[in-house]
Amino acid sequence: MITSSGAPLGVVGVVDAVTAQLRLRILSGEMPAGAPVTEAAVAQSFSVARPSAKAAIEQLVASGLLVRTAHRSARVVDIDPATVRDVYRTRTRLESAALRELAATREVPQAAVEANAEILAMPPGPDQATVDPDLRFHTALIDALDSERTGRMYRSVLDEVRLCMAQVQGRRLLDAAAIAAQHEEILAAVASGESEHAARLLEEHLSSAEQRLVDALLVR
Repeated sequence: MITSSGAPLGVVGVVDAVTAQLRLRILSGEMPAGAPVTEAAVAQSFSVARPSAKAAIEQLVASGLLVRTAHRSARVVDIDPATVRDVYRTRTRLESAALRELAATREVPQAAVEANAEILAMPPGPDQATVDPDLRFHTALIDALDSERTGRMYRSVLDEVRLCMAQVQGRRLLDAAAIAAQHEEILAAVASGESEHAARLLEEHLSSAEQRLVDALLVR
């Protein structure tokens, strides 16, 4: 069977599987910033053909986790202050618009409530485990709009968002209890129909994380 991209279905499955495994290694820190990712190494590591390895690498270049310069192998992206600011401010634009729409109907996404409950149940203090429910909380705000295109736009930066968040938590800069408290304030503003207040709380929430990471990157 041939897919719309012209590639055999089996090959697409292999490429997606390799891409997923490479993504996990990058986001976990197993593959550090600047680490080279060559077609030969990927093919050998996952026992796949070079074309499949190349396609997986290209997917991660497109998602922003790898960077490739002319005549050089791809490397794990090295997050810098400019990247952090752009990623977080892109999030702010999309999420604040979502909050305004949700507040207009006072719709509090249940998925966001459930994700924040997971954070609330964690012991106080910074914890890498907060990254997943934190990201699900924010994604739930976007998904509640029930807009395929808005969701696609948000997910286009999702890997970079996760990488930034993982680095923030990895540097033990954010407290789980503080994250959950800020989320609760945002949801309360949505529930009461205070759209501008909800958007302002979100901006403060994300800009705080942005600045903490930027400060850490500037002194590393």
